[in-house]
Amino acid sequence: MSFDTAPETLFALGADDLARLEAIREALLDPSPSRIGRLDQWGLADDHEEYAAIARYSETAIPLADGTQLDASLSVPRDLAAGQTCPAVVLPAPLVDIGHRAYLGMITHWARGGYVVLAYSQRGLAKSTGEIHVAGPQDVADAAAVIDWLLRTDGVDPERIGFFGSSYGAGTSLLAAAKDRRIRAVAGTSAWADLFTSLYENGTRHLKAFEALVQLFGEDRCSPEFREIIQKIRANTIDDQVREFAAVRSPSAYLEAYNQAATPVLLTTSWHETIFSVPAVIDFHNGLTGPKTLLVQVGDHGNAELPGLVGLPAKPTDMAYRWMDHHLGGSAGDGEPPRFDVRSEFMFNPLSDLRHPSWEDYALPAIRFHLADAADGNGDGQLVQGSASAGWTRSVKATGQGTDIVVAPKLVRTGLAERLGRPHAYRTAEIDRGLAAVFATVPLPQSMRVRGGAELRVTVKPQQADATIVAYLLDHNPVTGTAHIVTHAPYTFTAEQAGRATTVTFPLQPAEYVVPRGHRLQLVIDTHDPFFASAATATPVSTIDLTSPKGAESYLDLPLHHLH
Repeated sequence: MSFDTAPETLFALGADDLARLEAIREALLDPSPSRIGRLDQWGLADDHEEYAAIARYSETAIPLADGTQLDASLSVPRDLAAGQTCPAVVLPAPLVDIGHRAYLGMITHWARGGYVVLAYSQRGLAKSTGEIHVAGPQDVADAAAVIDWLLRTDGVDPERIGFFGSSYGAGTSLLAAAKDRRIRAVAGTSAWADLFTSLYENGTRHLKAFEALVQLFGEDRCSPEFREIIQKIRANTIDDQVREFAAVRSPSAYLEAYNQAATPVLLTTSWHETIFSVPAVIDFHNGLTGPKTLLVQVGDHGNAELPGLVGLPAKPTDMAYRWMDHHLGGSAGDGEPPRFDVRSEFMFNPLSDLRHPSWEDYALPAIRFHLADAADGNGDGQLVQGSASAGWTRSVKATGQGTDIVVAPKLVRTGLAERLGRPHAYRTAEIDRGLAAVFATVPLPQSMRVRGGAELRVTVKPQQADATIVAYLLDHNPVTGTAHIVTHAPYTFTAEQAGRATTVTFPLQPAEYVVPRGHRLQLVIDTHDPFFASAATATPVSTIDLTSPKGAESYLDLPLHHLH
């Protein structure tokens, strides 16, 4: 299975999106009839005629004390009365080569709501000078300097400043809000909460996502500290320096600060997010005690908010407008108040809309399925309820290649296809059972829902050090022979665990998935996925035994329940 490791961007910006953003920029800079008329093809001309009457846009550079220049743009209302003030929203850029210009499609929405809008590219990104620090303390200090600069703009109310960001901009916004109480509300889409668990899950490096991030940053533009961390992660040297680097860049490390300030925090993520840890975002949301909202959607990193960034309706950006309106007193949204709850979609229907008061109310209780041998001793294993099953062994070969089952054939774009109703299909009958163990339920007698987190316990005896297993839960259609991924998780064993049986229990990514009547759930335990390790790494062929000893029988805890 091929794996796209070098996306042009963490957002699936197409040629039309880029053309639209450039046309918007030209119309903002020069609101002439000809420039605005070009926007008719996207239905944006009327919005920009209105914008030209109520606000003005300019591009600038924000000078910092060390000589760094932050590329930025500023939108300010026209004709403010003497002494009149208005709310302001600051937009740190996502990780794209156009930097803060990714937000151009949002500016008219904010302006109609009476906001001053300051968008900027963090140091080292896009046209900003300096070196990339990955939302570190320097970037947080820069955000404070950006606010200082903003407050020199006429009409900005210092008591009504919010930060909105997507992806890299979400992390920057959240970390800035933890340190600077002038930020009265924050919204982060495709956010991260714990950078370490995003890079290193159950002892397993998310190497492909990490390398994609490094390539998008541009290694030559990174600070010496970050370049040292890059080399350590590549070498699998996960030491205290790496952990500390990640910790200071993790919003979850500052939970007490958010709670003491009662900072309103809106977070969005995606079920099949391949860049940042979804469980960490959920845990961070659950730990917040101030005003909060969580949205989890179909797809991957940046998929769901992309339409909103280019000026179209989208749940994440529509919710952000409401969020800032409520907390800062603007009117960019639809006039409806925000809801302080957990909002979600089920796979693979982005039009679905589920609401629950909290994650505790949302997640369903787990049902235990025991991993058992095949009923006749041949063929795939079983996932069964009832009594635990002990005494069986499944041996698989670890060759460094694995099967065709992978987390996502392409970063970001596989998730985008899910939002378009085209999830990637696998043919599990073609899985080489010498490379992976397969366990399956009976066909479901009625449609059922997976909602929440899952947990796998299995006893593993790897021959080699640093052996990895990857567990995938799939929805299999016996009629077509195709299967779609529901959730997954890796687990890597230490050198000390080689040659001996070790019972491990680890969580799978949370999911919201409706399994149709007649389908089966399949658990595939593989030994390699290019998402987690470099396919070029030479790996000697070895055996991994999967077992279920008495007293530590293997199971899958799964929140599978009837539809209501």
